[in-house]
Formats: sequence, structure tokens, C-alpha cells
Amino acid sequence: MFTKTLVPTDGSKLADQADQSAVSFARDANASVVFVHVVEPFRIFTLDTDKLTANREDYEPSSDHQAVTFLAAAERRARDQGIASYTVKERSDQVHEAIVKTALVNGCDLIASHGRGGVAGLLLGSLTNKVLSRPQIPVLV
Repeated sequence: MFTKTLVPTDGSKLADQADQSAVSFARDANASVVFVHVVEPFRIFTLDTDKLTANREDYEPSSDHQAVTFLAAAERRARDQGIASYTVKERSDQVHEAIVKTALVNGCDLIASHGRGGVAGLLLGSLTNKVLSRPQIPVLV
């Protein structure tokens, strides 16, 4: 039924668990996986202390390195399960739009995502809900 699954990853523990579940799902469905990490633009104010840097010049190489690290770990998990995969790094201030666009451009027929609950979901909004609002491709949460 599904042949290529897009899996957004942000390197968090929750995302790592979702990546592993998506890889297992892909293995069972005999599907391939495309991992995407969306790098947001530099902002002076952020709630994510892992992304804090001294200035804009430090942010660019740091965020690129972080994206490569997250994507390499996700791809390694897929390879360990014998799943064909590749990675995409995008830059956008509209993460949900970049995720859907990446899925469409890469011919994905499913987006696998994870939700955030609690206070983080209320304060930061729900990226998963924004992806769910785009009806072009089914989303597995």
C-alpha cells in the first residue's frame, strides 16, 4: 500500500523513537524511507536551548552540522534494519510546509510524524497538527 515514507526528524529522543517506529513500519510494508530535517532560520529568541548560539554567523554552520548528525543517525537506523533510505535537509521558517513539500517532491505516499503533548504542545503549537492540515498525503502519527 505505501511504498515511500517521509519521516521528519529533529534529533530529539521522541523523534528518535518515532524514527525507529517508522523504520519498523517501512520494513513491514516493504517500503523505503526519506528522512528530512528542516533547519529554521536564525532567531534571537528561542525556547530550544540546544539551538542557542552566540550569533548568526555561528548558527549557520552549527545548524548544518546538527542536521547532518540527526539525519546520519536516522539513516543508520534504517540501514541496520535493511531499509532503503536517503536524507534531505531543507531550510525554511515554515517547517510544516517544508515537510509536505519534501514529501511531494520526493514522491512519498505517507508522512510519519510524532506529536508533542503537554505544555510544549500548547506553547509552541503543534507541527504535527499543521502537517495534518495538508490533505495531499496521508499522515501516520
